[in-house]
Amino acid sequence: MMMVVIDGEKLTVEDVHKVARERVKVGLAEECLEKIKGSRKIVEEKLRSDETVYGVNTGFGDLANIKIDRSKTEDLQKNLVRSHASGVGDPLDEDIVRAVMLLRINTLAKGYSGIRFQTVNTLIDMLNEGVHPVIPSQGSVGASGDLAPLAHMSLVLMGEGEAIYEKERYSGKEAMEKGGIDTVELEAKEGLALLNGTQVMTAIGALAVYDAEHLIWSALTAGAMSLEALQGTSTAFDERIHQVRPHPGQRRCAEVLRKLLKGSEIIRSHKDCDKVQDPYTLRCMPQVYGSAWDSLDHVRDVLEIEMNSANDNPLVFQDGDIISGGNFHGQPIALAMDLFGAAISEIGNISERTTDKLMYEEESGLPPFLTEEGGLNSGMMIAQYTAASLVSENKVLSHPASVDSIPTSAGQEDHVSMGTIAARHAADILENVQNVVAIELMAASQALEYFDLEPGKGVKAAYELIRSQIEPLKRDRPLYKDIKKIKDLVASGELISKVRAELKEPL
Repeated sequence: MMMVVIDGEKLTVEDVHKVARERVKVGLAEECLEKIKGSRKIVEEKLRSDETVYGVNTGFGDLANIKIDRSKTEDLQKNLVRSHASGVGDPLDEDIVRAVMLLRINTLAKGYSGIRFQTVNTLIDMLNEGVHPVIPSQGSVGASGDLAPLAHMSLVLMGEGEAIYEKERYSGKEAMEKGGIDTVELEAKEGLALLNGTQVMTAIGALAVYDAEHLIWSALTAGAMSLEALQGTSTAFDERIHQVRPHPGQRRCAEVLRKLLKGSEIIRSHKDCDKVQDPYTLRCMPQVYGSAWDSLDHVRDVLEIEMNSANDNPLVFQDGDIISGGNFHGQPIALAMDLFGAAISEIGNISERTTDKLMYEEESGLPPFLTEEGGLNSGMMIAQYTAASLVSENKVLSHPASVDSIPTSAGQEDHVSMGTIAARHAADILENVQNVVAIELMAASQALEYFDLEPGKGVKAAYELIRSQIEPLKRDRPLYKDIKKIKDLVASGELISKVRAELKEPL
């Protein structure tokens, strides 16, 4: 049986996808046990010595200077979780909740949090048995980490809050009972160890990056299909052009486009036409999509560093020191997810403009709105409107959340990242662009109906898959189901799997 082994050091975006969506089980690496127990021992020694340690026997935030009696340290942690569970909004999707739990376990496994092994193991059991806390999506400012949403996760360990088990919503206590899991009585430092971190923004980001890498391939495929339908040229993708401006993403995109278009009879048929250059939306795909690809590579690097980091506060070191710092601050994720949103928005901008070009005869040489009996039929006119609406919405969502900050905790936490807002916006932008690219694929497939010649090898593979799901448009019909079917092919990776298999590209 497949299992993701958690060691606090080597978790990847692909691991997050497997656990979050394929429900692969997790286990803890043996070496983590001693690290966890070692840091816990240090916390207990500090308690016995009555040394003042932030979060262990003090209040939190602006209340950090209030010393808490040793007899009340357990109540302190319970009260922390209860008071911080103040989120609002729609609950996070199940896959995101599972990713959050996985990432928090991975951070705790590093052995810098002072938590008990029993508590970490309970979180592992919840993940493996499918007890998924109900976590509201709004309420985090991204420093000190994702406090409010992680508090909702932590309530369920205590037998409080709410959770989903086998698609039914229960109280936290009922869900734990149905999963056969004992609840936990939190002890000193444990509430803070569970709450202080960037796992929600990082989880949303990791799943978005996984999906975005599918999206770029799909967008390139749609662009190649549109280029054929608009009788463009592939000369702008000549390898020599991209060798003299060797950005990795640009070179990669040009190579993909060459492969997608290889063997095209359509392009060959108008090789000697009078047209000199294609519009930028066709000609500059390697430069624009390539920049997005390079940005995604950077975002992935940031996320994978973060998901394998200790972002608790204070941190418990094996030499016996407990040190307060700021590793909970979500600024690295905030900036990365703002970049992600801008990069993915640009893919949508290119895709929508290309779809628009397919709509009118002067640009495409095809029937207006890709329909016969125009006037009686409106064809794909309003599908392009939908794409235009989505890219306009993305322009609002792409405003960087990371440039905003608002003081919290009576000014003690006087600069916050808004990283979770950045991540949520990025995920919304991604879904919008999946739909925009789906609309381009639908329109370009329809445009190819007017050609008797064979398209490029990769384009043909995509066209055939799309035609296996939706019929050509002969007369007006509602298109929302067609868009949804193609969007699902894009989001699931089925489209790129088919295309890459045809091109003999490694998956």
